[in-house]
Amino acid sequence: MESRVEVPCHICASEGTITMMSHSSEIPYFGEHTQITMICSKCGWKNTDFIPSDGEKPGYSSLRIDDEEKLSSRVVRSSSCTIRIPQLNLEVSPGASSSGYITNIEGVISRFSEAASSIYRSGDSEEITNQALEIISDLDDIRKCLKIVDIELLDPMGRSQIIHNQATSRELTEDENSALGIGPQVPIYE
Repeated sequence: MESRVEVPCHICASEGTITMMSHSSEIPYFGEHTQITMICSKCGWKNTDFIPSDGEKPGYSSLRIDDEEKLSSRVVRSSSCTIRIPQLNLEVSPGASSSGYITNIEGVISRFSEAASSIYRSGDSEEITNQALEIISDLDDIRKCLKIVDIELLDPMGRSQIIHNQATSRELTEDENSALGIGPQVPIYE
């Protein structure tokens, strides 16, 4: 379903330029979800999120990456989700322009690698450049199964999950939940 929303764009403030698209589908082993995408035709702002049809509780999902097969495990990440690789001290927290996506573990690792490559290319200092190279090397080792790590999803909105029979899921503790950001506050219009 696609409809024009009569609200100003959150970025350029233009009236009547926001289009909202929604698509409901079944994600295997995760249940029915509605994907909501809002796009501004004037400035190009875009936001996507995934909303499960069942109740939302703050959730934690993790998977130990210790063999190649797990790299293809499905990941549903909402705009409110923080992703961590604790063994490498890496974390991506939701920001004002955070967007949801569906990928696999290898795709998550690629996103971390692209961010480290961007830092490397900026060449701010030798120390930062060396740290970025080390992170890129560690992430390559994960892809080759030479380094064992955990991938963790922490979502205060409960919309994110790793889909694999060895993934662990639980509700976030109050301390974990209070320490997390919830990402962009994009209103959903009826």
